[in-house]
Amino acid sequence: MKSILTEDEIEQYQIQLLQNLGYAYHHSYDLQPEGKAQERENFGDVVLKTRLQQAIDRLNPTIPADALNQAQREIFNIASSDLLNNNEKFHKYLTEGITVEYQKNGETRGEPVNLIDWHNIDNNEFLVVNQFTVIEDNQNRRPDLVIFINGLPLVVIELKNAVDEKANLRAAYRTHLISFPVILGFEGSRYSAISGRACLPSKTAFCQKMKKTS
Repeated sequence: MKSILTEDEIEQYQIQLLQNLGYAYHHSYDLQPEGKAQERENFGDVVLKTRLQQAIDRLNPTIPADALNQAQREIFNIASSDLLNNNEKFHKYLTEGITVEYQKNGETRGEPVNLIDWHNIDNNEFLVVNQFTVIEDNQNRRPDLVIFINGLPLVVIELKNAVDEKANLRAAYRTHLISFPVILGFEGSRYSAISGRACLPSKTAFCQKMKKTS
């Protein structure tokens, strides 16, 4: 009887667990440039822009389209050489919204554009993608799992097999989860797991965790 799981089997097991928790699933090949369900223009894109735009429109129905587009541009204008600052600024956007101004009835109004519905978790879109290839500065990285909420890459998960003597979570953490500026500016959580023994969050639990850290 087979008793040792391969890393691919561990990955599939984790995906199934997340699907059981209500997450949708896509393989990265489907979403990548020229994929059958393409959502990325190039391998440097880490945000699923169409999903993000749809979520912003859905969560902020009273705010004019021009102001919503302004909020989305603010997300992509965060980038600087200071990764910690980028992450903190994005986390504030995520938990408090992005304040925009617009004219209504001759008055200037300021309102936050929400990226996540913290009150009705089911009003958000949860997606897990495996083998999400990202190329930045000629470096190719491919985390085992990335969790997107409303098109934003908020969780990176690296899986390792406990019986593999070459498996090294510390090295995997450094390689995939630290030296990855293009995605570190957006992510909210990082998980490393041996033999799939990670504490995978339910949709409600994850949003509660993100909100508490604000």
